[in-house]
Amino acid sequence: MAVHELTRAEARRIAVRAQLLDRPRPTSLLDVVRQLTLLQADQTAAVAPNADLVLWTRLGAAYEPADLEAALGDQALLEWQGMIRPAADLALYRADMADWPGRGELVDWQEYLRDWVEANRGCRMDIIGRLRSDGPLPARQLPDSCELRWPSSGWSNDRNVLKMLELMEARGEVAVAGRDGRERLWDLAERIYPDDDMVPAGQAARIRGQRRLRSLGIARSTSARQPVERVDVAEAGEPAVVEGLRGRWRVDPEQLDRPFSGRTALLSPLDRLIFDRKRMAELFAFDYQLEMYKPVAKRRWGYWAMPILHGDRLVGKLDATADRRAGVLRVDAIHQDVPFTKAMAAAVDREIEQLAAWLRLNLDRPLGEP
Repeated sequence: MAVHELTRAEARRIAVRAQLLDRPRPTSLLDVVRQLTLLQADQTAAVAPNADLVLWTRLGAAYEPADLEAALGDQALLEWQGMIRPAADLALYRADMADWPGRGELVDWQEYLRDWVEANRGCRMDIIGRLRSDGPLPARQLPDSCELRWPSSGWSNDRNVLKMLELMEARGEVAVAGRDGRERLWDLAERIYPDDDMVPAGQAARIRGQRRLRSLGIARSTSARQPVERVDVAEAGEPAVVEGLRGRWRVDPEQLDRPFSGRTALLSPLDRLIFDRKRMAELFAFDYQLEMYKPVAKRRWGYWAMPILHGDRLVGKLDATADRRAGVLRVDAIHQDVPFTKAMAAAVDREIEQLAAWLRLNLDRPLGEP
């Protein structure tokens, strides 16, 4: 098979177009999620929850958070392992659920999870019994009868029920039935998941790789392992090289030789265009980190700084905060990675105004901002 030779600009445009961040905008929420394959269900609301921001960035003012709630309520979309996915895609993960915590020889952490769940079999059965009689319920209303506590140096220390629920979700025993505010409601998976046949593990992995490449447009065959969802695509698509970058890539052939019409967009820090920071740096030469976990004094761009896409380039970051009590979207700073032209500045300004309007907040700009 011939190796496609791409310029860096061509590779960026493939990535932007595959993520539905070009013109014209899509119009269907379900079509967007099918193309992106998932939305991370992070509830951080410094501006808006990630899934809502990602959908607004694609669909524009026509999108309302109630639309996503309705799709989840109808079970056209489901939440699994912190990701909102098309319900039909759960069939591609059933083999992984059945083989939890992994296939073949297990590594130390997989053995630990297996042993911890087995040591707390009584707690697991108590949770199943309570959900069967009273579900859906939040974690705080489920019994903690774990004999072996969950040890952690972080926030999950001794959160035995929540950790058990997440591992039971990975096993396909329980599922997120909805949310009460930010809190997940849990129920038995048999009541939530579609009754689809299991796709064999090897076939499922290939299909997931193909869909991931369709979503990303261009990606590496292999990469460092990511939590929950991979960012590499194995042998999906066709081989490619990118001008100025080492090694080979895989490209979705359907994205080749297509016209590109860019636009300006404000991205969630968890947007899939930039989620793989190594790929982001290679294709876009963009310096960025999510700084919400850094001390204030060590932040360069802000707690929830939103990367700014203009055409096929990432050109800056918007540091903004939705102060709902005050009724304003407060623009704390606009960081320019490259000097904005008048046209770029005007386009970014329009996006900020549209973001405030979508949030139903007034816009509060710092002195000196246009």
